Amino acid sequence: MNRYPKGSIKKTLIRMIATIIAAVIALYLLILIFMYFMQSGMVYFPSRSVEVTPANIGLEYEDVFLETGDGVKINGWFVPANPSRTTLLFFHGNGGNISHRLESIQQFNSLGLSVFIIDYHGYGKSGGKPGEVETYLDAEAAWDYLTHDKGLDPGSIIIFGRSLGGGVATWLATKQRSKALIVESSFLSIPDVAGHYYPFLPVKILARFKYDSKANLSHIKIPILVVHSPDDDIIPYSHGQELYDLAGEPKQFLQINGSHNDGYLVSDHDYRRGIDKFLSSLEP
Repeated sequence: MNRYPKGSIKKTLIRMIATIIAAVIALYLLILIFMYFMQSGMVYFPSRSVEVTPANIGLEYEDVFLETGDGVKINGWFVPANPSRTTLLFFHGNGGNISHRLESIQQFNSLGLSVFIIDYHGYGKSGGKPGEVETYLDAEAAWDYLTHDKGLDPGSIIIFGRSLGGGVATWLATKQRSKALIVESSFLSIPDVAGHYYPFLPVKILARFKYDSKANLSHIKIPILVVHSPDDDIIPYSHGQELYDLAGEPKQFLQINGSHNDGYLVSDHDYRRGIDKFLSSLEP
């Protein structure tokens, strides 16, 4: 004789399935909550320790402190070239600080570019905590320093952004008309990058940070150089290609080799030659 009627077994299975579904939904909601509130720690990786300076590679520099619109003091270096073709305003990526960009400063200096590089809120010797609005305030303070304190013609400044800095650079280029814009190893937007890594999450709804270069490019009317490597292991090469497609004329694309964090070094010769070609195209 069957001790468990068919109806009872069916109800038990339904309860088990319902419990499993509820657990999966609860886990998914927990992941959504975690992703929403922990985004800052997933976007910004600052280092406070400034280990070296341009003096370590034989370059003169000015150690500069600026006050941003929210009253925070940030740090930067102005590294002059002699002779100087023009000035490059450098926005770095989301990790480390300005002391980890000496190779790039040296590359640009060798091309006759004076470089002004800043640390965002919470990076290096800069006060405050990092955030999207805060990086934009940093960019404005850096621009004001070059155009007011240094007295540079805005039309002589090249805005440069690598990785996360590309989002900062494209934003500033919509606010100020500079000589040109260089976007290197960067993304369409933070939600687009998140969608690549987490296709199972509603990242466009969750994203608290945008850095929407895709939208910014439609408002930029200056010469643009997009630099990207097919070997980039963090930002897909397709992002660089699409940024180039979205950019208005005149524009150039420089393909380099190497991973996200060392492409400019792996491709040193071709990289410098490509940057030099772009600089030459800007000259009368």
